[in-house]
Amino acid sequence: MQIAILLFDRFTALDAVGPYETLGRLPGAETVFVAERPGPVRNESGNLALTADRALADVPRPDVVVVPGGPGQSDQMENAALLDWLRAADADSTWTTSVCTGSLLLAAAGLLSGRRATSHWLALEHLTRYGAQPTGERVVFDGKYVTAAGVSSGIDMGLSLLGRIADDDVARSVQLMTEYDPQPPYDAGSPQKAPAHLVERLRSRSRFSPA
Repeated sequence: MQIAILLFDRFTALDAVGPYETLGRLPGAETVFVAERPGPVRNESGNLALTADRALADVPRPDVVVVPGGPGQSDQMENAALLDWLRAADADSTWTTSVCTGSLLLAAAGLLSGRRATSHWLALEHLTRYGAQPTGERVVFDGKYVTAAGVSSGIDMGLSLLGRIADDDVARSVQLMTEYDPQPPYDAGSPQKAPAHLVERLRSRSRFSPA
């Protein structure tokens, strides 16, 4: 099974690395980072790079597609090469997935029309522009499409999908080996739980804020 994790300039690192550390542990799987051109691709801060081993054209039919989000997602919404690759890869994929605002790229490619999907809470309503049905759930399965909410939920998505691809014990084993046992020091991980003033502050600074 080939798992292709898409990279683009100014992606969010954990969006890509979370699924890599979970799905990438599937026995016998080949995990590849892909981009328009092979080489280092820098994250949103510019101080971390992951290496794309292959160009998009070199990975035409992956079994699993993983699309991260990040500030650079906005620059890719009309990138014909990237969107065409998503459509072509999706035609033969077993699973097409995203983390955070990566779902907006899937939606822009026309892959989520009429489907339930999620994204980062600040971007959630933008899914409707592309015919998707936004939901605030952390991980959403709709047919072969799996979307995850903000950044950290990529780990949950990877484990959930691992359970579907392999079995629950494989997923539990990966969870145990990675010691994924969340015990956050604050209960502010969603806009429903966080203090209202923080929600409004982040909303006002977001690139998704209304003009």
